[in-house]
Amino acid sequence: MNIKFEKMKNEFVVKSLGTIESNDGFVVKLKSDFIPALRNITGFSHLQVIWWGNKTDDEKSRSVLSTKKPYKKSPEELGIFATRSQFRPNPVLITTVAVLDIDFDKGLIYIPYIDADPGTPVLDIKPYHKLERVADCCVPDWCSHWPESYEQAASFNWEDEFNF
Repeated sequence: MNIKFEKMKNEFVVKSLGTIESNDGFVVKLKSDFIPALRNITGFSHLQVIWWGNKTDDEKSRSVLSTKKPYKKSPEELGIFATRSQFRPNPVLITTVAVLDIDFDKGLIYIPYIDADPGTPVLDIKPYHKLERVADCCVPDWCSHWPESYEQAASFNWEDEFNF
C-alpha cells in the first residue's frame, strides 16, 4: 500500500512498512524489506508506532474538523486537534506501545495493546526516549484528572470518560 499526498505540486509517497496483527495480543508485523531496520532496537522498552487510519480514510471522515462533546467533562465542542480521534484531515495516528518481545528473523514486534485494528498499515516506528516526556505538561481542566503515565492509563476507567 502506497499513500500519495499532493501539496503545491510536490508529491509525497508514504509506504506501508507492515501491518498491525492480533492473536492473543498484538503484533507489529514488518514486511521483509524492513526487517533490517530493527537492528539494535533491543533495549527500548517502548516504541512509538505511527499508523494510517485506513478505516477512516474517506472524504467524510477527513472533513471532520470539530466534534460534539466526545468526553463527559469536555466543553460542548472540541476542535479535532484537541482530540485523539481517528477522524482527521490526514488520518496519521500514533500510539506509544510497550515492547514484550521481538522476533528479529520474522520482523515481529509483540506488544500488549494498540488502538488500531488488525490489518492497519504501519507507517513508521520510532524508539520512545525519556527526553520526550514533558515533566511540567499542562492540560485543560476537563482532562486534568486523566492518568499521568502509560502505566497508570492501563488501570484507568476510560469508559467513564467517553460519550460514545
